[in-house]
Amino acid sequence: MLPVFMIDPHALYSQRQARLNQTMRRMGVGALLTPDPINILYATGSRNMTVWGLMGPSRFLLHFCEGPTILFEFSLGEHLSAGLPTITEIRPSIGITAKKTPHYRDNIMLFAAELAADCRLYLGADHPTLAVELVDFPFTDALRGAGLHLVDATMVFQQARMIKQPLEIDAIRFAVARVEEAVAEVENRIAPGVSENEAWAEFHRGLIARNGEFISTRLFQTGPRTFPYFQESSNRVMVAGDLVCLDTDALGVMNYAVDFSRTFLCGERPATLEQRRIYGIALEQLQHNAGNLRAGVSFEAFARAAYQVPEKHQQYGYYVLVHGLGMAGEHPNVPRVAADGSFDFPGEIEENMVLCVESYVGDPEAGQGVKLEDQYLVTKNGAERLTTYRYCKALLG
Repeated sequence: MLPVFMIDPHALYSQRQARLNQTMRRMGVGALLTPDPINILYATGSRNMTVWGLMGPSRFLLHFCEGPTILFEFSLGEHLSAGLPTITEIRPSIGITAKKTPHYRDNIMLFAAELAADCRLYLGADHPTLAVELVDFPFTDALRGAGLHLVDATMVFQQARMIKQPLEIDAIRFAVARVEEAVAEVENRIAPGVSENEAWAEFHRGLIARNGEFISTRLFQTGPRTFPYFQESSNRVMVAGDLVCLDTDALGVMNYAVDFSRTFLCGERPATLEQRRIYGIALEQLQHNAGNLRAGVSFEAFARAAYQVPEKHQQYGYYVLVHGLGMAGEHPNVPRVAADGSFDFPGEIEENMVLCVESYVGDPEAGQGVKLEDQYLVTKNGAERLTTYRYCKALLG
């Protein structure tokens, strides 16, 4: 029997919406419109065909900081969000993209007029300001033509989502535990004669069986395909002695992302000295940088104190040192210091951020690489490692 998720979901949704409203007030945004299924979920708890929604605008949320929250739901899906305390009204959505309806231009004008009327009613201005994101330019033209002044909604969600609320942290802990169980099932499938895709499919099965949502990448590679990084799962068959790199990139229970990476050794053949060497460098980099996670440290200070891998590995390293995580990959994405010594990424680490520390060490001579990553919660006194999945004993020491 699977563990029971004990958190009151309505209380979770309400905490997130309160955080969003607080951020909107601070940024001077009275209303926002988004078709992003993850942002709709963050603001309201309403979920419907998440992957479909990522392919183009189909559902919309019109949220007023001091007024109603109106969900424009996909046809025949209105009942899915009935009873949510975060939603005031549900209306049918209208198709505004060319790939989904031949009448999209007429629909654009109708929808823009409807939104402009709502904004005038609830914001009390002739030319109200609406924050918008992720729609095509014909629609933004129509919104401006209807008398609206447009600003960016993405920055609002970015700032709101980067600080986790108490029930979010509880949900993340639960999601981590379930994803780690699914990873254990993948590790059990790693063996000579098994293809990458066969092993990777076990992760999808395990995630869905535990009420997860989806896996956003195919970052599972073996043997010579571990260098360079970012190669996707294939039909290559594993052989004994292969390094096996896995990056979860999973949207788990309650749509909270779980993102950690491990490198395993396939079969019973002992690890080579080179495999142990690069694994040791990757683990040292991960642990060094994680040890520098503290609230109040600027991103620049963190980057300048980061672990330096040997020169021959530097150009193949991961493109960021740490990145935010919540319901997906989020702000901040802290880069490495540039080759010329410059750094241009303002901000600082804050309490209740969830950050993933990245390490990839690739060896061009051996044609192999090691990927490690862990997920941390920034606390008053440092950082708590949320992902505790074991490291590979066969590659240690």
